[in-house]
Amino acid sequence: MSQDSCQSCSSTQLRRFFELDAIPVHSCLLMESREEARNIARRDLVLDFCEDCGFVQNTVFDSSVHRYSPQYEETQAYSSTFNAFAEDLARQWIERYQIYGKRVLEIGCGKGEFLVKICELGDNEGIGIDPGYRPERTHTKANVRFLSEFYCENHGDFDADVILCRHSLEHIAPVRELMQTIRRSIGKRETIVLFELPAIERVLEGLAFEDVYYEHCSYFSLGSLARLFRDTGFRVLRLASVYDDQYLLIEADTRSNAKAPPLPEEKDLPRLRAGVQHFQKQAPGRIAELAATVRAASAQGEKTVLWGSGSKAVAFLTATGLDEEIEFGIDINPHKHGRFIPGSGQEVKGPEFLQEDVPERVLVMNRIYLPEIGAQLKSMGLSPKLEAL
Repeated sequence: MSQDSCQSCSSTQLRRFFELDAIPVHSCLLMESREEARNIARRDLVLDFCEDCGFVQNTVFDSSVHRYSPQYEETQAYSSTFNAFAEDLARQWIERYQIYGKRVLEIGCGKGEFLVKICELGDNEGIGIDPGYRPERTHTKANVRFLSEFYCENHGDFDADVILCRHSLEHIAPVRELMQTIRRSIGKRETIVLFELPAIERVLEGLAFEDVYYEHCSYFSLGSLARLFRDTGFRVLRLASVYDDQYLLIEADTRSNAKAPPLPEEKDLPRLRAGVQHFQKQAPGRIAELAATVRAASAQGEKTVLWGSGSKAVAFLTATGLDEEIEFGIDINPHKHGRFIPGSGQEVKGPEFLQEDVPERVLVMNRIYLPEIGAQLKSMGLSPKLEAL
């Protein structure tokens, strides 16, 4: 498929609406030094909107620059807020689709936390596939095994009853090709397919430029996601927005003899077109406004730190150019402590460091964690000004 066509539906009706030059190609790789972080490879990002299906893609994406390995640190499992969400989702899926005593395959399982949860709660057998898996991070008596590799059609030999894929499809440029591969791997079996991924609606309407970064080359709405699933041989059962509308869920199966009618959530092209126009016009101003606010505070002697050192932090710092005004980042993930943020090079510290070096302002990269972070700061006797993107 040509880079000048939609990777989801093959249309050539693409509308360019946002560009960033020379951004870090990775935002979750562990950087051992400030020099390594600042010298990370960079590429351009060019977002195109498909007028026919609503899919958004980085048309100049180059997958050859990526290194998905055990050095890739993407887990959110150190957050109680995220863990509660993940467990609730696991329980919902288990009950809705009676996932008890089944074989569950997860594509892009990360460090394996969600697959382990599904298997523990439903007494299931699990197979996780991810080149970044770390075996020393799994502690469970559940029947799970992991393959540190990329997914391919041969994994269909596992005869899974359920296929999971959470926060992986957005990292794939040829999305149609991947979904066709998954469908071929299933063959004639009846299989439940459950995906979760970021929502482009929130990015566009909320001017969430911090959710636009190089690893995410593919952006979906509920409608564009459903259209891709239908076109590649799946029956769409349910669509939902979750986690403060940050994530999308699609639940499907492979029963070809029972076509489900389009769901109301799929009629979203007018909303998407309006969102693209809004983002194109307003996002540059939003970026400039946030940068000016932090620079003004810095000029008055106020120290601002970021809470969150992952993808959102990399995107925020890259877009705003606040390399000097932000001294360091805070993260609850201990595997990131003492490492450096890709691109800008700030060192990552644990929350307890704030007791030694108290800032005036803490800028939280994800608003949904404000209550959790506020409570942690209070427990340490700290009361900086707490803000969120």
